[in-house]
Amino acid sequence: MSLYLLFDVGNTRLKWAAVESTQNTADRNKKLWAYSGSILTKSFQSAELRAELSDYIAKTLPKPDAIGFCCVAGHDILENLQSLFPQWTDLQWRQLTGDSPYEGMRTRYEEPHKLGADRWAALIGARALSNVNTLVVNTGTATTIDLLGGNGMHYGGWILPGLSLMQESLQSNTAQLPLAIRSNLSPTQASFATNTDQAIIDGCDAAQIGAIVRACQLAKEMNHPVERIWLDGGNAKILASEIKRHSELAALPVEPIEGLVLRGLWAWLLQSL
Repeated sequence: MSLYLLFDVGNTRLKWAAVESTQNTADRNKKLWAYSGSILTKSFQSAELRAELSDYIAKTLPKPDAIGFCCVAGHDILENLQSLFPQWTDLQWRQLTGDSPYEGMRTRYEEPHKLGADRWAALIGARALSNVNTLVVNTGTATTIDLLGGNGMHYGGWILPGLSLMQESLQSNTAQLPLAIRSNLSPTQASFATNTDQAIIDGCDAAQIGAIVRACQLAKEMNHPVERIWLDGGNAKILASEIKRHSELAALPVEPIEGLVLRGLWAWLLQSL
């Protein structure tokens, strides 16, 4: 049995997980990520916190057979990541990038090396879960929306500010708008807001859902109608709830899925070893 350690280094959070060769990349059981965790990416700049993470992982897990990772947080963070385990000098570190090959998949991106590694990993993760026309939505600092055909072709996608970034930009670039706080009590049906906080929250939600609706319309026009929507990232549950209230999307199988990027890293690592 082999053990693999995976790192997804995003702009906001660094996530990690360990999986065994006896596990299946298509498994949706939450226990799949029994050995996992995350920290703020900016805290990873601290040598003390890096040492704590390294010590924790090294004491919790046996030495892995390989490490797979992707990073969109910059070169300095990448160097810090690869210095985590000096005691494992012979360990294979495998980096997934936007142009890393994966059997059964291709991309129409004009310059694949400029495709975000996290987007490509999420697409591979989605492919591991299903072989139908899929919209892959990652709801992190930025929201990315990508169309993956049932034929394994990535037809491209969009990048827009994430929910928090939208809300923060209104606060920082206007004189009177506050940083809106989302209420735990969501309205039962869509409506026009009657207070400023809710107007900001609903407006940002509507912008995200509008992009997803347009993506589904465009996919249908391209003769690749969306059959499933996978949602990953910190705002996945919020958007899933909003999608279910939208008449044009309610009939689609919509599923928030934890660790789609990590899942794609894992599937790619198995092929690349």
